[in-house]
Amino acid sequence: MPPLSFRDSPRLLVLLAVLCMAGTAAAHTGGDNTLLAHGTSAFLPGAMHPWTGPDHLLAMLAVGLWSAMTNHRWWIAPLVFAQMLLAGAVLGLSGLSLPMVEPMIASSLVVMGLLLVARARLTLAAGAALVGLFAVFHGFAHGVELAGTIHPWQPLAGMVLSTLVLHAIGIAVGLALRNRNRWWSKATGILVLLTGGAMLLQAV
Repeated sequence: MPPLSFRDSPRLLVLLAVLCMAGTAAAHTGGDNTLLAHGTSAFLPGAMHPWTGPDHLLAMLAVGLWSAMTNHRWWIAPLVFAQMLLAGAVLGLSGLSLPMVEPMIASSLVVMGLLLVARARLTLAAGAALVGLFAVFHGFAHGVELAGTIHPWQPLAGMVLSTLVLHAIGIAVGLALRNRNRWWSKATGILVLLTGGAMLLQAV
């Protein structure tokens, strides 16, 4: 089998989205809840968490992809997402409640999918505010899951690190596709949109 080239990265992203759609059961599946249960406080389970839930995985990839394809300051939206994810997690850990957490997580995929399909350009402030809002709900869901752990900051640090890694993957693909045929962004956006739509129907 020949080695994969960087040009194959869009295909891998689309394949990843398809696999995530096939495994979707709820808006926030928490695929590795067993790793976070029973007081687990290790860094590694937290780092694995965003990779095992299709909601978080696709949202973080989509933010990086969209930002790189539509904005010259492509690092701003992903950094805002990571920061607001952390803020949302602190809210979840504190015991506060937020309404519509699951629908908002699913809606983030719907919106990001639409942005990718259209390659919509937003102002820096509008884009940062949008992804930041969604990140609060993603982070809140993480925080609630970690509320029963002994030392939640270790897995939370792992989650934030993995979030940045997923953003970086999305950014790399987005920069590679920036001046290429729009087919890849539309196909990926449609898959993200459909995944979010399926999750939203189950969450409401």
